[in-house]
Amino acid sequence: MRVTVKGQVTIPRHIRELAGIRPHSEVEFCFEDGKVWLIRAEADTRSLGSRGQSLVERLRGTATANLDLTTDQIMALTRGED
Repeated sequence: MRVTVKGQVTIPRHIRELAGIRPHSEVEFCFEDGKVWLIRAEADTRSLGSRGQSLVERLRGTATANLDLTTDQIMALTRGED
């Protein structure tokens, strides 16, 4: 495996799967006894694990709502229907 000029390497798929490393995972590098170790970082307690869940958590409680709308009316507004 070769390191690019930017210091990047590709982690083989089977290694990523075994380590539970997915896109946007945080990893850490450790240097010990002349060896470099790549480990999956512990999850941040504020992180919910997926981009969609994180987005929902950030937006939770920020909407202003007209509680008189039905679900169908809200969906129509979301889709841009008149």
